Amino acid sequence: MGRKSISEVGVEDLVQAGLTTEEATGFQRVLKDSLSCTKGSDPSEVWRHLVARRVLKPWHPHGLHQLVYYSVYAHWDVSSKGPPPYWFPSLYESKHTNMGGIMEKHGSSLLGPLYKDPITSYSLFQKFSAQHPEAYWSIVLKELSVSFQEEPKCILDRSDLKSKHGGSWLPGSVLNIAECCLLPTAYPRKDDDSLAIVWRDEGCDDSGINIITLKQLREQVISVAKALDAMFSKGDAIAIDMPMTANAVIIYLAIILSGLVVVSIADSFAPKEISIRLRVSQAKAIFTQDFILRGSRKFPLYSRVVEAAPDKVIVLPAIGSNVGIQLREQDMSWGDFLSSVGTRSRNYSPCYQPVDTLINILFSSGTTGEPKAIPWTQLSPIRCAAESWAHMDMQVGDVFCWPTNLGWVMGPILIFSSFLSGATLALYHGSPLGYGFGKFVQDAGVTKLGTVPSLVKAWKNTQCMNGLDWTKIKCFASTGETSNVDDDLWLSSRAYYKPVIECCGGTELSSSYIQGSLLQPQAFGAFSTTSMTTSLVILDEHGNPFPDDQACIGEVGLFPLYLGATDRLLNADHEEVYFKGMPLYKGMRLRRHGDIIKRTVGGYFIVQGRADDTMNLGGIKTSSVEIERVCDRADESIVETAAVSVSPVDGGPEQLVMFVVLKNGYNSEAENLRTKFSKAIQSNLNPLFKVRFVKIVPEFPRTASNKLLRRVLRDQIKHELSAHSRI
Repeated sequence: MGRKSISEVGVEDLVQAGLTTEEATGFQRVLKDSLSCTKGSDPSEVWRHLVARRVLKPWHPHGLHQLVYYSVYAHWDVSSKGPPPYWFPSLYESKHTNMGGIMEKHGSSLLGPLYKDPITSYSLFQKFSAQHPEAYWSIVLKELSVSFQEEPKCILDRSDLKSKHGGSWLPGSVLNIAECCLLPTAYPRKDDDSLAIVWRDEGCDDSGINIITLKQLREQVISVAKALDAMFSKGDAIAIDMPMTANAVIIYLAIILSGLVVVSIADSFAPKEISIRLRVSQAKAIFTQDFILRGSRKFPLYSRVVEAAPDKVIVLPAIGSNVGIQLREQDMSWGDFLSSVGTRSRNYSPCYQPVDTLINILFSSGTTGEPKAIPWTQLSPIRCAAESWAHMDMQVGDVFCWPTNLGWVMGPILIFSSFLSGATLALYHGSPLGYGFGKFVQDAGVTKLGTVPSLVKAWKNTQCMNGLDWTKIKCFASTGETSNVDDDLWLSSRAYYKPVIECCGGTELSSSYIQGSLLQPQAFGAFSTTSMTTSLVILDEHGNPFPDDQACIGEVGLFPLYLGATDRLLNADHEEVYFKGMPLYKGMRLRRHGDIIKRTVGGYFIVQGRADDTMNLGGIKTSSVEIERVCDRADESIVETAAVSVSPVDGGPEQLVMFVVLKNGYNSEAENLRTKFSKAIQSNLNPLFKVRFVKIVPEFPRTASNKLLRRVLRDQIKHELSAHSRI
């Protein structure tokens, strides 16, 4: 498939792609008619024409989409042209996007005669935003539901860049960012009757969509905030470890509204991982559910949380109104918690605090084994909401869905991106892996759908979304791991080839530093731009930056003036983690992110992996050290293990490979060890992780100082897998 050019595709090829002979004959007729209009055109123009005429339908077999796409680009030279584009902005639509609108309004005054239109001038405007962030943020802050009790003295204070690399953003401002999510605003237009949340429980596919208006959301958040006020003191840390339900969102906002600090813990963690996060954050209490429901099955959650020995647990029922498990004496049910303050006035005074006040503690694994405790301030929601506004064109009337969890950065990003832009948050209370989730997307009228690549691969391979109508979707988004081109081809085709906005960033940035844009052509699995106000360089092996227009591969270095990026860590040296050893560039110390990225011909970015030994498994960052520590104890035959991750030859999410050195006299089989490693990792670290392959070797490559060379092992297994794929 893909070897023939599109003009050579015949009826027999179309039948092999999944059409009947009659369908193939009709399709070929339509195809030839379309191609007659593009004779001699560049392949990208041929594809653009086919998509515009909707020659390919969402219900066509995926094999047909593959045949047409790969045949159109059969002779495309990636080395000289970069990755082939599949989506193209139109000038008319570009002017009606959020970014296009402010460019049309301010472009001429900011760029002068260089400004032409949102598409032609996008790259120039992005560079302007990075060079003059004060000008950009003064415009965009007015586009979001951000209301200050005390206005900032300025946008950016650069007076002390030597000790504070990123400067001070919005100094002097005071607000409560949760309140900003809950109040009606004239612009963006939202009132008390606006839909704030739409949701559905798994197993209720034929039921209507549940709705929560902005007024109802505000009242429920205030009820929880009052109960929190009666029980805790300002600044206390309160953890959340439960699925991302409507109640979880209400709890999250209430904690921040009342001046407390959210501690985000993923509901997939083992007790040991929960315990570490409770200890590091000094959490006073934790909200959780009695069980996690998956179809007709119930999985214990409260008992797992209790094993981590929290001071106090507030337990919500997974079904019904009563908790279905015996609680410890110091714990309480959700119902008792809400009734603890009785009935009072609906009036509530939020806790207004400086913009750099801590509101959320999230965690990201480093290479030392202990997760980094990353503080989010009130700047963080502003950053992530602004990026969704700019890059995904989040607007009033949009319905935004992204299956995730409050334990991961996408949970808070989803909340603030929806409520600060006036969009509706869509939540499915259940597994996103099956038809039920897809039907919710259809029935809720989702217009912006976020994913992770492994989820898309599962949808494609199981064909569970067949028969559903996703054509209301205006764009997709993808993050967490490397996208597979063919999987994204499948995803985009579900909505007549709407763009998949790739996002790559980090918890410590509150956002993505490279993304796609609706003002630029998009290529599968690639990032078309640095995010607004972001500047970066790609460093060679000696730490020298490549020229900005040169195709290259190297470690990314971020310019430190980055609204929303951390300036401290709670349990590690921020300076050492992000700045120590990074070169100076244009008088500024570059910020370390750790990604190896490729800049292609044409200016796209493609992530190549991590510069350190942190791995990205199923969208979750973890370290080799953590995994090796667990696997070293998995079997008595083991001397030591080494964990590396590799991407499949055809692209897609990273896969975990374990190298093993055995004790003398032992003859363990690789497959047996693979099973034991997977079980050990799932019980001690994360049940979502699994070992793809085990290789037994006599010894590990090391430096003269005895440091393990995981990069050599990674290159070795990549070579073997590549050779195997060619057989």
